[in-house]
Amino acid sequence: MDAAALTLKLLLIGDSAVGKSSLLLRFTEGAFEPSLKPTIGVDFKVKKMVIDGRAVQLAIWDTAGQERFRTLTPSYYRGAQGVVLVYDVTRKDTFTGLDGWLNELEIYASKNSAVKMLVGNKTDKPDREVERREGLQFARKHSLLFIETSAKTQDGVQHAFEELAIKILQTPGVWDRNADKQRMQLMGSSAQRDKSFCAAYCSLA
Repeated sequence: MDAAALTLKLLLIGDSAVGKSSLLLRFTEGAFEPSLKPTIGVDFKVKKMVIDGRAVQLAIWDTAGQERFRTLTPSYYRGAQGVVLVYDVTRKDTFTGLDGWLNELEIYASKNSAVKMLVGNKTDKPDREVERREGLQFARKHSLLFIETSAKTQDGVQHAFEELAIKILQTPGVWDRNADKQRMQLMGSSAQRDKSFCAAYCSLA
């Protein structure tokens, strides 16, 4: 990894087959594979970005959603500065299961101040079972950032990771307690962007 860049650890969690691996592949490699195999344990990818002039490396951990691999997950929560909770908008059960993931996050995450984002994926599919307003209400209730995405069409994917990284950099104590000056610059330069982007994304934390 580039020593000059700030590294942020992100974690993707959620039920199996909600599209976590597809989101990661789309974001890091710009690709989409319709028949990805289920993640065994964890996968890991790095994406370099420049956010308001600062070099940032996102170290993204993709965790298995299947029950038999859940015991492998807790150790990967430690040190995460951003957590993405993913559900499938065409499967209501993946949405109702979010409370369990939040509870697990509270138990294992070492940074209570980690920035959390709720992502409703697979918006390209017609058979929606979870409306956008339901996701928004859940996000507001739990103080989560919220966006809907499609890994297949790439709609919202880049925005999701960018806005999560920006929010982490804006949040005191999450990444560097000594970077107050840079953090204030980030808050100022992205304030207007957050306001105009709220049609698809709302900063709710």
